[in-house]
Amino acid sequence: MFGMIKNSLFGNTEETEYKLLSTETKDGVSYEVRRYDAAKYVAVSSEGRTFDQVTGELTRKLLMYIGGSNDQGEALGLTAPFTVTVYPRDDGVMSRRLVVALKIPSSYQMAPPAPTDADLRIEDRPGMTVYVLQFGGFAGEAEYRAEASRLTRTLGESAPFQRKQYFCCSYDQPIKLYGRRNEVWFLQEEP
Repeated sequence: MFGMIKNSLFGNTEETEYKLLSTETKDGVSYEVRRYDAAKYVAVSSEGRTFDQVTGELTRKLLMYIGGSNDQGEALGLTAPFTVTVYPRDDGVMSRRLVVALKIPSSYQMAPPAPTDADLRIEDRPGMTVYVLQFGGFAGEAEYRAEASRLTRTLGESAPFQRKQYFCCSYDQPIKLYGRRNEVWFLQEEP
């Protein structure tokens, strides 16, 4: 528990690296196109509860893992962003299925400690290209849905991105009150 608190309050946060492919502006909305390399993530899934009901609980499970609740009992260090994979229905409302994940720190990518919580799993995620829309403030389901809708309108119907899922990303701890960074990522479909 102390490792989790130490990591989240006093530790340095390792931000997931990416290659910026382009910055675009369309209809007054700026977005980026980024490329992320393949990496290992610790992830936890939920079904049956809403985004706002469950994300805090699942995020705490991930913080416990990186704080030392793993088979090595080692505090790994904090990474950002927390990514929440959501699966919208045709009307844009998020389904009650989601996956919260956090990239394993670079120094543990080759051999990450195994989680001691049976709900957590280590995933090998492939590299991906994403369309990214950044926004501030405290974000919950309503804010992510609004920004996803804005990015959808900006990209238009012909843009090659997956419409069955997207990522809600948060870079900041809840104790940060100002200058918060949130993003919506749309996964570009590979040609």
